[in-house]
Amino acid sequence: MAMPDAVRIVEVGPRDGLQNEKASITTADKIALIDRLSATGMQTVEATSFVSPKWVPQLADAAEVFAGIARKPGVRYPVLVPNEQGYDRARAVGAEEIAVFTAASEAFNQKNINASIDESIERFLPVLQRAKADGVAVRGYVSTVLGCPYQGHVPVDDVVRVAKRLHALGCYEISLGDTIGVGTPEKARAMLKAVAGEVPMPALAIHFHDTYGQALANILACLEEGVAVIDSAVSGTGGCPYAKGASGNVASEDVVYMLHGMGIRTGVDLDALAEAGRWLATLLGRESGSKVGRALATK
Repeated sequence: MAMPDAVRIVEVGPRDGLQNEKASITTADKIALIDRLSATGMQTVEATSFVSPKWVPQLADAAEVFAGIARKPGVRYPVLVPNEQGYDRARAVGAEEIAVFTAASEAFNQKNINASIDESIERFLPVLQRAKADGVAVRGYVSTVLGCPYQGHVPVDDVVRVAKRLHALGCYEISLGDTIGVGTPEKARAMLKAVAGEVPMPALAIHFHDTYGQALANILACLEEGVAVIDSAVSGTGGCPYAKGASGNVASEDVVYMLHGMGIRTGVDLDALAEAGRWLATLLGRESGSKVGRALATK
C-alpha cells in the first residue's frame, strides 16, 4: 500500500497519558488540557476513563471532566469503559464514543484484569450490544501486540485473532498497542501486515510507547504499509499502570513534526500543540517529553 496523504492523530494524553502520571492534576486542569488540545486541530481527543477509581485513581473525576469540557464540533471525544457500570456513567454525561480494551497476551490480561482474553471480551459484550443499540461508536484496544512484561514474546497469530474478533464484534477501529515499547520497525511492520490480512487497514490504528526510543521508527515502518491512524500523547505522557517498565507514549508533537516533514497532512497546528505540551509538563513538574516541543521553546 502507498504511504497515506493524511493521518488522523488520536490524542490519548488526557486518558492514557494522565492515568500513569504521579503528579496530581486538578479537574479544572484536565478540562483545560482537553480544551487546549481541541483547539489545536486534533480530530480525536480521548477524554478520560470510566474504569473504577479504585484501579485508576488519577481519573476518578471522569464524569466531572467530561461534563466540563467544551466539546468542539467535528472533534470526537472517546472515553474508555470496562463494563456496563462504566458505560452507564459515560452515557450519563453524554459520551457518544467509547473504547473497550483487551490484550493479545493471556498473562497480561490475567495480571491486569484477572481474566483470560476470552473472558475479558465476554465481560464487555453487553457494552458492545448496548452501544450498537444506542448508536454509540466503539473503538477497540489490543495491548501487548509486540511483547508482554510477563510472558515475553507474543505470537503474531494471537494479535491477529484478538483484533479480528474485536472488529467482527463491531469495533469500527482497532488500536494495536506496543504497551511496553519493545517493538522494532520490522517487527512492527510484520505485525501490522499480519493483522491487515484479516482486518481492513482503514480500520487499524497504531499505538507505540517509546521505552527504547523506537516509536517514531516503528510508526514510519507502519506508515509505509498504509496505516493512517496514529495514537500519541501530548508531551509524551503516560505509560501503563500494569506494565512495569513501560515508559510514556510517543509524543504527539514529535509525531506531527515528522508527518508534516514528510508532507503528510494532520490538520494539527504544531505550535499550538507544542505550547499545550509545555503547559502540561509544567503542571506535572517536569520537562516536556517531546523533543520537538523543547526545541520549539528555544526559538
